[in-house]
Amino acid sequence: MNLKLCPLKSSSKGNATVVYNANTKILVDCGISGKILEDCLERAGIAASELDAIVITHEHSDHTKGVGVISRKYKLPVYANIGTWKGMRAAVGKIDEGNIRIFETGESFYINDIEIKSFSTPHDAAESVGYVFRCGAESVAIATDMGKISKSVLNIIKGCNTVLLEANYDPLMLDAGRYPYELKRRIRSDIGHLCNDDSGELARALAESGTREIILGHLSEENNFPQIALATVKAALCGMDVCLSVALADGNILKCENLNMI
Repeated sequence: MNLKLCPLKSSSKGNATVVYNANTKILVDCGISGKILEDCLERAGIAASELDAIVITHEHSDHTKGVGVISRKYKLPVYANIGTWKGMRAAVGKIDEGNIRIFETGESFYINDIEIKSFSTPHDAAESVGYVFRCGAESVAIATDMGKISKSVLNIIKGCNTVLLEANYDPLMLDAGRYPYELKRRIRSDIGHLCNDDSGELARALAESGTREIILGHLSEENNFPQIALATVKAALCGMDVCLSVALADGNILKCENLNMI
């Protein structure tokens, strides 16, 4: 496969993903410092100077912390819808006017040879979106920060070769955890995050549509364990022919075959 999706960091504390092929390298979100991003890219075999653009899913700091620094340092255009731009403008600081790229949610646009289609996601942000990236017959998708399984989202991402899919929390861990009640209610709400069970249900629907690689991401470091997320989604897939893994907070990947099932 020539079009690749590589999570650089994925957790409730910071997210950054690179989608790339031989000609184009796109950073999706930058919720980490510029230095950490550069180190993560280097580990992935990509120099930060090779990036062509940054696209943003929503304005929360775990997705935008380093956007301004990276855009200014490497003179990168930043793509976001108007709601996200308004929400993140103060946090990211000054961006060169020529590098501010605003799109309407639901529309498609190109960065070099990669077509990018945005789609609305149910999350408590100004105008949260996910993305499908296409080049020729290949496609990958990012679908995180969603409070519920949406048929409209499934219809857009189904059939993508690879999907980065949220598996944010384990319900029992969230219930027993130290978060205050209001935060727990927000996470569980229809504009919060997907739990492992919901992720498993959506993963099965994706596998039935032809998706062959699912990477679980955006795990809560407080309310989830990678092994629990992986085991829950694996059980939902019931031996279907899918490569399943989880993106860890440190940038590594835990593959399903490495899981010690108990």
